[in-house]
Amino acid sequence: MSLFTIGTKAMGASYAALQTTGHNISNASTKGYSRQQVELETSGGNFTGAGFFGRGVDVASVTRAQSSFLAREAVLSQSLSEADRARADQLRRLEGVFQTGEAGVGYKAGQLLNAFADVATRPQDVSARQVVLSRLNDVATAFRTAGEDVETLQAGLSEDLRTSTRQVTELAARVADINKTLTANQGLGHTMNDLLDQRDELVREIASLVGITTVTSEDGAMNLFIGGGQILVLGAESSRLSTAPNEFDPSRTSVTLSDPNGDRVLPDDLLTGGAIGGLVRFQNDDLVAARSQLGQMAAALSARLNAQQALGLDLTLNAGQPLLSVGAAEVRPSTNNAVDAAGVPIASYLDAGGVRRSSVQLTVVDATRARADEYELRTSPSGVAGQYQLTRLSDGQATTVVSGQVVDGLRIDIVGPTPLANDRFRLQPLASAAREMRSEMSDPRGIAAASPVTATLGIGNTGTATPAALRPTAVDNALPPMGARITFGATNPDGTMAFTWEQLDAGGATTATGTGSWSAGSPIASAPWGLSQRSQWELRLTGVPRSGDTVTVSPTVVAGPNNGNAEALLALREERMVGRDPAVGGGVLSGATITDAWARSIGDIGLRVQTGRIAAETSGAVANRAMTDLQARTGVNLDEEAARLMQYQQSYQAAAKVLQVAQSVMDMLLRTTAN
Repeated sequence: MSLFTIGTKAMGASYAALQTTGHNISNASTKGYSRQQVELETSGGNFTGAGFFGRGVDVASVTRAQSSFLAREAVLSQSLSEADRARADQLRRLEGVFQTGEAGVGYKAGQLLNAFADVATRPQDVSARQVVLSRLNDVATAFRTAGEDVETLQAGLSEDLRTSTRQVTELAARVADINKTLTANQGLGHTMNDLLDQRDELVREIASLVGITTVTSEDGAMNLFIGGGQILVLGAESSRLSTAPNEFDPSRTSVTLSDPNGDRVLPDDLLTGGAIGGLVRFQNDDLVAARSQLGQMAAALSARLNAQQALGLDLTLNAGQPLLSVGAAEVRPSTNNAVDAAGVPIASYLDAGGVRRSSVQLTVVDATRARADEYELRTSPSGVAGQYQLTRLSDGQATTVVSGQVVDGLRIDIVGPTPLANDRFRLQPLASAAREMRSEMSDPRGIAAASPVTATLGIGNTGTATPAALRPTAVDNALPPMGARITFGATNPDGTMAFTWEQLDAGGATTATGTGSWSAGSPIASAPWGLSQRSQWELRLTGVPRSGDTVTVSPTVVAGPNNGNAEALLALREERMVGRDPAVGGGVLSGATITDAWARSIGDIGLRVQTGRIAAETSGAVANRAMTDLQARTGVNLDEEAARLMQYQQSYQAAAKVLQVAQSVMDMLLRTTAN
């Protein structure tokens, strides 16, 4: 091996190192670039009688700095970070729906109930009644706006999902193309470093959008899987990720995977990473909770106002008509339910108006006990005819029910063809309640401020007792109007005062009698007496009656000055009407007032925002640390590259000196030979 060859190889190796170093410096800021370096090896010894003489250096390959462990950690942590970030961003938007202060629904609901104070004070004052109507419109508008804002968030989220799935599809196709190029050139014996960097960066971009697992095959192709093992990229082939309407609710979005075998909906609980995973979690958890909480409050407030309004009389002595209306409970059959030959769902029927309805019907019979939740109904796993399994989606609690049964204030009826074994139905009792809330009263005279009964004191009374409040508690218009006379007697040993009661017909004749006892601060209620009268009521007294004093309760004939039902409507501001639990004091002692319920909802959303923010910050810090560790191993350090540049420059100059010496020796030999 001549000195010329050794010098030439040395120059070539130094030039290759210089070229690679320059490539590193050029791509120091290129996203996803991994530092490259020239791998050199000796050319081996040349045997002579004096020993083995080296034959210079060979360029073995150009490799890139890499760490498969750190790369996997970076991909996984980035995927989780993007999921938390996407959810946290959506939660911050949702927080704007649950406003505090005077802009909040709770404040407006409180103002509505407070407005009945003026009506109770001046029941004949039309201006006071007009204020109530104005407050009704404010409350309905506030609930409706909040409900519509939630649906706007849902629409924006669905668009984000469509955009993200398109990006995943495009990126996956590029990964497949790179796999094809890499496997085609695998026989060359050298790696295509820049192409590998591009593929790794594409994989990280995909992971930021959706959680993936990676498997590298022997031919160098990287295969990607999502959703619990579904193929996204396999060799040179990629699948298409897209969206479709949810099988139950077309306003919600599901993620689908399309490949040569067809389209498949990916289970939501398997989409746990990337922005898509965060958006799906927000849609199925946080947004459902917010929508249901709004609906729960709207339905409870509307139900209690309307129920109490119906117990009173308006200025024309007519029974009170509804003040508010809300969206009805909804049953959404799965699009996968059984259909007949014409494609019509078997568990459905045509109503009198020609509209196709689900066989499963849902009615809110007690809005105060309705939970802020959704349910799924399917045939019972036991296979018993007529039995169904109702699953509460928030906690997975399953209950066996039959048609007509009431659960959580909801009645479930099967009114058409019986659902088949695999049919499923999503029950949304409160989803539309808030966004469809309307004020139904436009005439101030229609506010039923008067009680259907009036209390009058006996002319000969000597005590200080006077009626403080006479509130209706029930009305049955099928019964005849009746009155009652209460006559107080002696004081009992326990300090209470005995009284007798008489039921009076329209002519004032006694039709029934009974006895009772009264104590200061306690009401006298008609319901326990079993009186067959149209209105049941509750009478409270101030002062102390004396023996022989009487109080007569009779049907109201003049509504104007009567404020009995206005007092009852005003009392609703302290009533625990939202989320009652029938196991606690019959429900009356549980639940929350409308303003407290709004405050709890704000607290719940605030807690979700805080935990979402903390999760995003924590996972983001982990992702940044993982990427920093990866960059420390694979990234370009300009100071190091500058030092190497000088080193390889000197090597190149030294190799050139070898050639110069070889040339001088050769010239000397030629001159000597010539002489």
